[in-house]
This record gives sequence, structure tokens and C-alpha cells, in this order.
Amino acid sequence: MRKKNKYMSTRKVILLTFIISLFAAIVASGIVIFANWISLSKKTINQVTTDTSENLYNQVYDFMQVPYKIAGINHRIIENGMLDLSNENQRDRFFTNIFVSQSKGIYSLGYATVAGEYYATIKNGQGATELIICDASTGWHINYYSTNVDGTRKEFISDGGNYDPRTQLWYTAVLEKGKATYSPVYGHLVMEDLTVSVGWPVYNHENKLEGVISVHLLLGDFNKYLKGAVEAHQGTALIIEKDSHELIANSLDVPNFAILSDNSLQRYEANDIDNEDVQKIYQQYLTNDSRQQVFKGDSDNFFLSTKEINLQGIDWIIIVAIPESVFMKNVYSSMLLSGIIAILLLILLVIGYNFFMTNRLKPIKTLLKSAERFSQGNFKERIDIVRNDEIGLVSQELNKLADKLEVFVSELDETVKQRTEELQRANSTLEESKEALQLILDSAAEGIYGVDLNGNCTFCNLSCLKLLGYKNQKELLGKNIHQLIHHSYRNGTKMPKTKCKIVETFTTMKGTHVDDEVFWRADGVPIEVEYYSYPQIKNDELIGVVVTFNDISKRRQKEAAIEYLNCYDPLTNFQNRTCFEKNRKTMDSEENLPLSIIFADINGLKMTNDIFGHAAGDQLIKESAAILKQSCREHDLIARIGGDEFIILLPKTTRENANKIMERVKEEFKTAHVEAIKCSISLGCATKETMEQSFDEVMANAENAMYKEKALSRKATNKNIIDTIIETLHQRNPKEKRHSIDVSNLCVKVGSAMKLSEVEISKLKRAAYLHDIGKIVLDEKILKKDYFTEEEREKIRLHSAVGYRILNLFDDTLDLAEYVYGHHERWDGSGYPRGLKGEQIPLISRIITAVETYDRVLNRGQLTLEERKKEARKVIKEGGGTQFDPQVAEILVSIVDQESMSD
Repeated sequence: MRKKNKYMSTRKVILLTFIISLFAAIVASGIVIFANWISLSKKTINQVTTDTSENLYNQVYDFMQVPYKIAGINHRIIENGMLDLSNENQRDRFFTNIFVSQSKGIYSLGYATVAGEYYATIKNGQGATELIICDASTGWHINYYSTNVDGTRKEFISDGGNYDPRTQLWYTAVLEKGKATYSPVYGHLVMEDLTVSVGWPVYNHENKLEGVISVHLLLGDFNKYLKGAVEAHQGTALIIEKDSHELIANSLDVPNFAILSDNSLQRYEANDIDNEDVQKIYQQYLTNDSRQQVFKGDSDNFFLSTKEINLQGIDWIIIVAIPESVFMKNVYSSMLLSGIIAILLLILLVIGYNFFMTNRLKPIKTLLKSAERFSQGNFKERIDIVRNDEIGLVSQELNKLADKLEVFVSELDETVKQRTEELQRANSTLEESKEALQLILDSAAEGIYGVDLNGNCTFCNLSCLKLLGYKNQKELLGKNIHQLIHHSYRNGTKMPKTKCKIVETFTTMKGTHVDDEVFWRADGVPIEVEYYSYPQIKNDELIGVVVTFNDISKRRQKEAAIEYLNCYDPLTNFQNRTCFEKNRKTMDSEENLPLSIIFADINGLKMTNDIFGHAAGDQLIKESAAILKQSCREHDLIARIGGDEFIILLPKTTRENANKIMERVKEEFKTAHVEAIKCSISLGCATKETMEQSFDEVMANAENAMYKEKALSRKATNKNIIDTIIETLHQRNPKEKRHSIDVSNLCVKVGSAMKLSEVEISKLKRAAYLHDIGKIVLDEKILKKDYFTEEEREKIRLHSAVGYRILNLFDDTLDLAEYVYGHHERWDGSGYPRGLKGEQIPLISRIITAVETYDRVLNRGQLTLEERKKEARKVIKEGGGTQFDPQVAEILVSIVDQESMSD
């Protein structure tokens, strides 16, 4: 008799297995789900913190950019002379209208000159616009006025007392930087608020500072921005200065500064806020550990994000901290509720399953046990046959089935294993190929993208994203590429798909090259591109198009700049000779008859370059060009064909009208000056009446007429230039004029006493009057001094050489140049510039040396006239034989003594 096996009830085994499996599944699922909840929540907090910081940065940055752009635009208006500051109504309307149209977030806008004048608009406590005037008319007090609807001054409001804008931080900051900048943060003069200003320097055409235009902001609203940004998340936000750590704004409703009893401003640092969590947030920022995004505060864990605001003169830090508990509280509540529900559900399922097993599985316990093993994949064990009834027969058939399944599963496992390994190898190769292809694409400098038959993007490389301003491939993939980047021409008009060369590739199945179109970036800005479009063909069928492109915007700009430089003179912006030769053929047409030609040549350009340098020469050319442009009409063609030569083509202009234009030019030149040179120009004109006349012949006639006028007026022009130089020198320093006259008269007396000829005395008189003409290049401050530094002496020593160059340029003064050149040589050879000795020095130079020294000593110092005469006589007498020619010194002393006796 077969022994009956002992075993646990099938019902109990299945029930126990069910309970354990269900419990394990619920616990495992709960752990995974709850872990994902916590991880996702923390990522959400971190993202909220980062987004809040980014949004605050964008708000503050945009807020700060508004005044910078306003000041930048309007500084060019003032710098280019488009605003007449002396016109009260124009000035008032200018500042008021700008402020009214652009006043969002702006407290005040104004302009301060280097002379201390200040014109501005300001928003008062009721939100109304007021004008501010501070200049000589207000006694240098800052006066406030209400405004009319048109922006002009209405009524006087109040007097704010003495005010000098040049002492303000926004003004001194611009002077220090020499360019547009934000000022340091400072306390407002009237309102209890922090203020920051942006200033732009305004320069004149000589690159000298004329003033500073400034826009002023109150920073009090920043607290509201910060509080509104983090209030929903119970977070904390600060803006501090990076170097000083002083507060700009905060979200905690605590003060950022204090006004002390002496009205001085005390700034607070983040470290001064009486809040343990804020202190730890601040300390966490100071550690500057970018990897530590989460830290433990006094009452909670915090997620931290910082963002720097870097502008010219501004270096701020935005600090945002969000507490973990705000988000995690709901997560933990959900986890607890889910756990309770899962336990209740487990209990109910166990009770129900136990009831089912008890009632349904009792007759087939053994069979279920075996079936359970089969279901678990155990085909090696066999069912024990204990009975020969239906259950026994089923058991026998199950054993047979197990035999077959065991063989089948064994073979199937091996087949699955082989197929799995082959599939893994194939997938690995495919992934490697995709990665290699993407790496190749991303390594290319050109932008590359693919388009399917519907015009949608199928792939793109990093250069494509970078050139088009997109952050990742998701922004392009699957999108219609024509509508996204190639929808319009550069002027903004729509480009039909039928005109698109890329779309054309689909129909022609041929490659296309285009270099005169634009692609539109993500920010809506067009870029000049050169692109190639090639069809993608697989199995003789078109499956898409590949486009490669480059941004050629810079190349286009360089080509345009080169084209401009090839055609225009950079100094005057007139056409050059090359461009003139091309355009003259267009002008030489019957519809432009009569065609008048004016040939112009600037007088004194070489002399200006030699005396005052090429910068002054360039200024003379610019001044002359401006007069020519102002005197001519808009459709007239002006070209600079040489260093000092210009040609003007006047279409549909008779000789009479051309003469009027020349008269207008000469009239303008009468009042034009550069340095000490009075501008002048020689003009010649000829007119082409019929097409049979040669253009070249008419132009030659105009040039000959110019040279004829230049020759006839040369002497008068040269005299005018000399007179202007000496007149300018004397206007700068009247003492120089008196000195020239006195030295000239006294030299004549010495020359007469030495029995020089009338011709020599005439030369002596003229040379003595012009002996200091070279001082025209000296600074006016040096001319007014009696005593000089060594550096100033070195500059003064150059004046004899400069005078020599000036006098050598003119026929009437050529015979005087050598005498002026040597009037600082000494008898003993220790003088300058050549160190001549004794009679190597021209006699006229020796006379001028002694007389001018006598006059200089006579007219300096604070002594009485008698004392100065004695001092001057002593210098001449003692200098005879060393500094001065002894004969000249003796005669000069004799003349001085005679004049003293006659007095």
C-alpha cells in the first residue's frame, strides 16, 4: 500500500502565496510611487526656485534696460545738435514729451551741462509731471514748474535751493568711466527711497564733453516684485550688491536702508535681517557652492537659486529660496492616505480570497497544487497518482503534457536566448550608427537639417540650432520648416511656397544653391544665409530634402563696407575719384543740360598740416566739405578727387545760377575758421550747353578757371592767412600784441643807431613784429604765464622753428624766416634751436634777441616801473658778451638810458 504524502493544504499554500505576493507588490509599488512622488516634488521645487529666480532676473533686467535705452537714444539727439538747448519752449517740450511717453518705472529724466546747467522732468508725489530748471536764469537754484498739455512751462511751484548736478553720483560716475554707465545706488534727495541712475556722456564734434543725460529710477518697487514672485510659495527673495553685500530689495517687508538723524543714508546688509532662515540663506550664498542646491534652515529645508545681474556699473545678485515643506506637506499627506487605503484593500482581498478558496477548491486540492507548479514553469515534477478516478486520469494526462512541455520549453528557451542575443547586437549596432551620424552632424560648422515630403523637419544638428537661436531639437522636429524659418523675404513680405527654392527641390529632384535670401531666427530677426538644398533619394524614390546653410550676415556687412570705402571718401563722405568717374557718365546726359561744373581747391591745406598737424588739416577738409554740401542742392554731385580738390556737377544749372552757388560758397567761407587759419577756397566754373561739347574739355575749362583765380588771389590769400594767424595769437593774449609792437619799435631804434640801411631796418621791423608768430601752436594757458615748468619750456622752445615754417610758406615773409628762426640763439653758442655762436647768428636775429629779452623783463613781476626798468637794463648789460651781442647790448642800454633821462 502506497504511503500517503504529507503536505500543506493547497488552499493554505495558495492563500499564503497570494497574501505575500499581494503585500510585496503593494509595498514595492508604494515605495516606487512614493519615491517618485518625493523625487518629482523636489525637482518641482528646484524648478520653481530656478524659474522664480529667472523671472525676477528678467523683470529687473527689463526694468533696468528701459532707462538705459531712453538715455542712449536721446543722448544722440543732443550730441547731433538736433535739440537747441537755448530755445526754452523746444527744450521744455523735448524733456516733458520724452518723459510722458517713456516714463514707465522712471522717476526723473534730465540733462546736465559741463557749465552746471540742469534741465529735467520729474514725477511728483501725485503722479504729475514737473519741469526742473537750474541755470543762470534761476540764479543756479533748482526751480520746479508745472507743465502745460504741450509740455511747455506753466507755473512756478517751488525753489529747491542751490544745486550743482556735476557733484551728483550719476554725473561723476560718467566722468570716471568716460562712457554710458549706471551710478552707484544712493539715497534720494527728497523721497525716502533708494535710487539708481543711468547716464550717457554727450560730446561735441571735437570729442569734448558737453554734458551728461541721465535717467533716474526709484528702487522701492523692487520689494513688491520680490514679494509677489515668492509669496505663493512662502519663499524668500533678496537682491544684494555683489561686492558690498548691501541690500537693494527684499520680500520680507524689512527696510533695506535707514535715514539717520543727520540725514545721511545707512545701507543694510542681508546679514542685518533678524531672521534665522534668512541668515542661513545668506550664509549658503556666501559659500558659493553651486552644487549645493538644498540646505537645512532653522525651520525647514530650502531650495536655493542665485542669478547675477551684470550691467555697466551694476553688479547685483538675485537670491531666491523656497521652503521644501510647502510642497512636501501634501505629498506626505497623500502617502499616508494611500497607505491606509492599500492596507484596507489588502485585508478585504485576503478575506474574500480565503472565502473563495474554502468553498471552491476543496475537491481539487491536489490538482490545483500541481497546476500551480505547472503555471510557475515547473515541468520537471510530476503529479503523484493516488486515485484512479477522473482526477487520476486528469493527473496522468497532465504528466504527459508536462513531458512534452518540458522538451518544448527547453528548446524554446534556447531559441529565445539566441534571438535575444541577435536582437541586442542589432540594436547596439543601430544605436552606435545613429550616435556616430549625429556626432558627425554636430561637428559640422554649417547648419544642417532634413525635411520630409510634408515639409516637416526630420533632423537637425547643433550648428542649425545655434544659428537659428533654438535651444533644443524639439523646437524644430516635426515642425513645418518653411513656415518656421523661410516664410518671408528680408523686407517682411511673405514668400509663397511656389517661390521657395527648397520646395522646388522636391519637384525638380536637383540640388539648389542660393546666397541672396534670409532665414528667420527664433527671436524673429532675419539672418543673411547661403544655403544648398539636396534631394534625399532611397530606392529611386524621393523621401526628403537635406539643407546645409551658413550665416553670411557679417560677410554681407563687410562687402557693403568695402563697397562704400571703394566709392566714398571716409573724411567727407563725398564720392571719390573712382566713383566720380563712374557716375559722371550718368550725369553727362541731355536731360541734365545745361550741366555746370565747379572745380574747387582749398587754400592753405598744406600750411595747416605743417603748422597744426594733420588733425587740423582733416578738420579744414571737413569744414570745407560741409560748406560745399550746405551751399549746393540735394541732387548736385560733389566728389573729392584729390587731397584739397573737389568737383561739383550741377545738373540743369545755367552758368548764371552756378555763379550764384559759387558766391554762396565764398560767403560761407568768410566766417569759417580752423585753429588760427581762416578758411578760403579757389573756385572755377564752366558750363556744358550742348551734347556736342566734350565733358572732359568743359571740366578742364573749369579747372583752368580755378587755377587762374588761385593765382590772382594768391598774394591776398597769403596775406590774409598771415594776418589771421597773428591776429588770433594777439586775441588769445593781448600782452603778445603789445610785446610785438614794442619790440618792433625798439628794434627800429637800435637798427637806426647801428646805421643799418632802410631795407635792413624794414626787415628788422617786420621780423621783430612777427618773431613770436610760432607761438600760435601753444596752449592759451601757457601764453598767459610768466613762469613755466620744464615741460612747458620745451614746448615754448619749438615756437621759433614753427615760426620759421610759417614764414617760409609765403613769398612776402620768406626773407624774414631765417631771422625769426635764430632769435633765441645766444652769443656764447648756448642758445637754440641750432646752437649758433657769435656772428654766425644773423645780425637782425641778434638785435631781436636783446630787445625782446629787455621787453619781457620790463613787463613782468609786481615791481614799480622804475624798478623793472633797472632790472631789465641790468639783464641786458650783464648779458653782453654771453647771451647778447656786446655791441647790440651796449647800444640798447644807451637808448634805454637816453629815454630814461628824457622822461
